[in-house]
Amino acid sequence: MKLALIFLLSSIGGALSGEHFHSFAAGFGIAAVSVGTAYWLAFRTTRYPQLALLLLLMGMMAKLTITIIGVMWGLKAEVINSPFVFSLSYLFFSIVVTYGYFKLREFQMAMAEKRVVIIAEQQELEESSNQEPKYLSPLSPN
Repeated sequence: MKLALIFLLSSIGGALSGEHFHSFAAGFGIAAVSVGTAYWLAFRTTRYPQLALLLLLMGMMAKLTITIIGVMWGLKAEVINSPFVFSLSYLFFSIVVTYGYFKLREFQMAMAEKRVVIIAEQQELEESSNQEPKYLSPLSPN
């Protein structure tokens, strides 16, 4: 349902910005690249938890840098001919792409958790099949 709503809003936004479709597409492209880069940097796995804040700050700075360079390029190449359409498109697609990346991360973590459970079950089965049966004598205290 959420994906259908996102697709519907994107289609309506694209249709309403027919005269300024280049601005709409530039907003989408710049938002997708900047959020993707920020996500890639900020959620890297590291052996050192102390780097988490540094990675988040690097992600934020990368997003800001890509956005500034993208807007400067878009204005210089005259791709952005309507700043209003561009800004609305950038805002909407920043939210949508962020939602998409977090859903992807949630899915990946669920799959990793399932793999861990399956591996643990396989190890338990191997251990139980490798154990020798214990035979207690009638005189043993156990």
